[in-house]
Amino acid sequence: MIQRALISVSDKTGIVEFATSLSEMGVEIISTGGTEKLLKKSGLDVKNISEVTSFPECLDGRVKTLHPKVHGGILAIRDNDDHQKQMDELEIDPIDMVVVNLYPFKETLLNADSSHEDIVENIDIGGPTMLRSAAKNYRDVAVVTDPTDYERIVESMKLGAIEESFKMELAWKVFEHTAHYDALIAGYFRKKTQQAPAKTLTMTWEKVQDLRYGENPHQSATFYKEITGVEGTLAQAKQLHGKELSFNNINDTNGAIEALKEFEAPTVVAVKHTNPCGIGTGHEILEAYERAYACDPTSIFGGIVAANRTIDAETAEKINEIFIEIVIAPSFTEEALEILTSKKNIRVLELPSIGERSEKAVDLKKVGGGLLVQDINDQLMMGDFEIVTERIPTKQELEDLKFAWKAVKHIKSNGIVLAKENQTISLSPGQVSRIWAVEHAISQANLEVKGSVLASDAFFPFGDCIEAAAKAGVSAIVQPGGSMRDQESIDMANKYGITMVFTGMRHFKH
Repeated sequence: MIQRALISVSDKTGIVEFATSLSEMGVEIISTGGTEKLLKKSGLDVKNISEVTSFPECLDGRVKTLHPKVHGGILAIRDNDDHQKQMDELEIDPIDMVVVNLYPFKETLLNADSSHEDIVENIDIGGPTMLRSAAKNYRDVAVVTDPTDYERIVESMKLGAIEESFKMELAWKVFEHTAHYDALIAGYFRKKTQQAPAKTLTMTWEKVQDLRYGENPHQSATFYKEITGVEGTLAQAKQLHGKELSFNNINDTNGAIEALKEFEAPTVVAVKHTNPCGIGTGHEILEAYERAYACDPTSIFGGIVAANRTIDAETAEKINEIFIEIVIAPSFTEEALEILTSKKNIRVLELPSIGERSEKAVDLKKVGGGLLVQDINDQLMMGDFEIVTERIPTKQELEDLKFAWKAVKHIKSNGIVLAKENQTISLSPGQVSRIWAVEHAISQANLEVKGSVLASDAFFPFGDCIEAAAKAGVSAIVQPGGSMRDQESIDMANKYGITMVFTGMRHFKH
């Protein structure tokens, strides 16, 4: 039986209507601060928290509900005789419902104008304490933190009582809510103090949407987003056309966006099953698309196209010549949008910040029974490369090597990329042998390999890869170096007149 309710909310959505329904059912309402003023203004009879505690709010409102008469009333077990006896002795009245949501810490954190002091002041203390107290005692106290539950609670009360199973559900929501809240605060302080990985890791995300299914139709899936540092990510994109994104759509598009960030000139990245299948840079976006498409006209079918410039009508016409799952770009002309949306099944996404890199972040990989955490791979190490062969790269070869090195960073290991004149010639991801990766890249090339450059995400263990590349007409190679048999590869490159540079940094992607 709900006889007394304590209401103190930051999000006042629906609270007047909810409190009115409670009052009409004879529930005494206790409140604080702005909530009390709002409810009284709406004509409701409300008791101030100080009338319960016999102690004034103090320290600019930092202390108002942290009192035994509040928490005793919440935490007392109703069928425990000792508890009831102590409540009588201490003159503590029970509180049967707690309606609280917390200071707007997230909103303050995301406000660029907020100072550190503003953020700290929006760390709620009394709110989480009341919520946790009520959730712990959920059998006797209904605890409410989500305004969407108001209507269901009123309906339950009108039918006689709130069932224990519903009270447990409300308690679960509280602990999810306070855990999320505290994780945001911990993340903020971790960033401010620039601490190394802690002994425990608590992170939090917010739900974007349920997905139709996961990697396969028999797997359920959900998309969550980070709270901060999401600029330039798919979580910020606006869908302009097409059905909802699937698990694989999101995963593949993320790969396309991350690869695209390596390039500043007009560039298009085509992706299939998380691996780029074509990358092209041009003077304008149409030329970039044509170069990306030419790399592998077969694999791009049903793939993802990401561009770092506005998609115009001419480029849209080219894209529409084949089936593409998703096109994502910073913007689209009206004509381009009309052309693309003429196809029912294409998804069109707009992401104005597509070229922006997020602040320093981490990469997470779930494994059975644990979680792997690493810094994101945000370095290239092309500025300090070492020329290890007798022949040095020409200016064009050097440009091609830089282009290929950016591309190979974003394909699965073992990875090999062939490139020439701002265009990938062939990409070979995910091979279990380095020589197989080289041979596959050469044999699957749709464009002329002769005169191209080759990038390898890790060192060559033997000279056979260099020899295979040389016989196919590759003129220059970029690789990390670091093998005990580097000299064998260097000698093979010198034998065939290939120029080769070491970066000193590998780019495994597993």
